[in-house]
Amino acid sequence: MPSASRSTILRRRFAVLGGLLVVILLGGYFATTSAAALPASAATLTQPAALTQPATAMVWPGIGEGAIGAVGYDGVLGSSGSQAAVPIASITKMITSLVLLDAKPLAATEAGPDVKFTDADVQIYYDVLAQDGSVAPVVSGMVLSQRQALEGMLLPSANNYSITLANWAFGSVDAYLKVARAWLTDHGLTGTTIADTSGLSPGSASTPADLVEIGKLVLKNPALASIVSEKTTVLPTIGTVTNTNEMLGDHGVDGIKTGTTDEAGACLLFSADFTVGETTVTLVGVLLGGTTHDTLDADIGRLIESVKPGFREVTLTEAGASYGAYASVWGQSGTAVAAGPASALVWSDTAVTGVATARPVGVGADGDTVGSLDFTVGTKTVSVPLVLDGTLSDPGPGWRFTHPGELFASR
Repeated sequence: MPSASRSTILRRRFAVLGGLLVVILLGGYFATTSAAALPASAATLTQPAALTQPATAMVWPGIGEGAIGAVGYDGVLGSSGSQAAVPIASITKMITSLVLLDAKPLAATEAGPDVKFTDADVQIYYDVLAQDGSVAPVVSGMVLSQRQALEGMLLPSANNYSITLANWAFGSVDAYLKVARAWLTDHGLTGTTIADTSGLSPGSASTPADLVEIGKLVLKNPALASIVSEKTTVLPTIGTVTNTNEMLGDHGVDGIKTGTTDEAGACLLFSADFTVGETTVTLVGVLLGGTTHDTLDADIGRLIESVKPGFREVTLTEAGASYGAYASVWGQSGTAVAAGPASALVWSDTAVTGVATARPVGVGADGDTVGSLDFTVGTKTVSVPLVLDGTLSDPGPGWRFTHPGELFASR
């Protein structure tokens, strides 16, 4: 059998090598397309609509000045009158209490150390009585706990107890005043000045905005918050003392302090609780310069009731609400949905806006976090994760092999 010509052998070798090269190239192409990262699809987003509520009209009396705020809300929600510093009468005793408890703290129900009353405290009683100030009885040698002495000062608004406590805690009224003025500065209460422990002096003055902040500080102190909510208590030697705040229990009022002098008029620093949905709202307000406490209390009741409807619980999003759509280049789809519900307590016409953001997704499993939904409610932010509803899976080798343009377009 004749041998193949040299040219035939070369052609056969080239054919084999060409086939091998094709196999190698195809294998490399297949391996490359199989390992290539899939193109990520950007979500087409739908932004949440802004929420609006009507402004709340507060009912203020036509005299004096006042302000109202709420725990957890900066500043005041509303005010009436000049807002200048004016005499605050026995509301001053709340400053005395806060400064004293900074120096000698008490837990919520703790009795605290003993306060022993002496002949000097009996003389203080008569001195205050001579000034036509409010007093509570003292007996030389009687002993009250620190908490009981505070109750004696705050419930019947005893000026003499405020002096006794300042002497007991700081050594003298002058020493107390030095510490108290520094305390006011440290707390940014620049509209407040004090001239005594009780407020009998018209030199003890404050602004409504400062008094709202002082009221919030009172409520943050568990011992003080519990004392100012007591209608009555029984003190050793003295017997039953009654809170001068006759609004306790009405309109949700649970504190804080009355005040009355010729210069200040009838005054009340008050707190009141009510619920909106599952949230408790605590109002802190003050009215100064009233004619009588009966008319002042009625004015405060109307004010509180006018403020309550201004707090609303609004729905920000429902669980599963859709805010984005994904469509992969290989034909699969999914949506970006809210992972859970969200709501917010809103005051009056506070602006509520929301922004949805989502990352591009190539392959994703149902429930994967793909972005977030961020609501701005006044100065606060409420965030809800956005998760993938549906699955974006690998399209498989067949699609990869036949769609190199889509697979490598982003490279």
